[in-house]
Amino acid sequence: KDAGRIAFTTFHQSYGYEEFIEGIKPVLSDIGEENELSYKISNGVFKEFCNKAASDKSNKYVFIIDEINRGNISKIFGELITLIEDSKRDGEEEAMSVTLPYSQEEFSVPENVYILGTMNTADRSIALMDTALRRRFEFIEMMPDINLLKNVVNVVVEDNEDNKDNENNKDIDIQK
Repeated sequence: KDAGRIAFTTFHQSYGYEEFIEGIKPVLSDIGEENELSYKISNGVFKEFCNKAASDKSNKYVFIIDEINRGNISKIFGELITLIEDSKRDGEEEAMSVTLPYSQEEFSVPENVYILGTMNTADRSIALMDTALRRRFEFIEMMPDINLLKNVVNVVVEDNEDNKDNENNKDIDIQK
């Protein structure tokens, strides 16, 4: 992350294209005794990240989207949903680009950008997840592994039928 090749964002119901790709943002400037309101086109976090990755093709870049299933995918990705497909990335045989609506810049997703999306499968919003997004991601279930906490907190392992861990079928009691 210190090298700037890993970025993180969290989707939520009000997250949109303006934060993710580009948008028009208000700017309040002091001119004499009056404040003047103007607007400027600002890059979103994903566009900034892709621009950086495009200028450094020798390194891999990872963009992590937490709670990917909680956002409105069509509102956030807009016309770019196709560009995240592996075959449509810049540098690939079927590469595509789009002209962004606000800046009128040509944009594509570099082939050295990897997108990881996390979600809580217990969340009911997973059932409503966009089918276009389902086609573009591979899903890997990752169950909790309590054994990873052994070096972080004092873990007492006892034989008890009430609460078993997945691997060893032993009770795990985490204490401070």
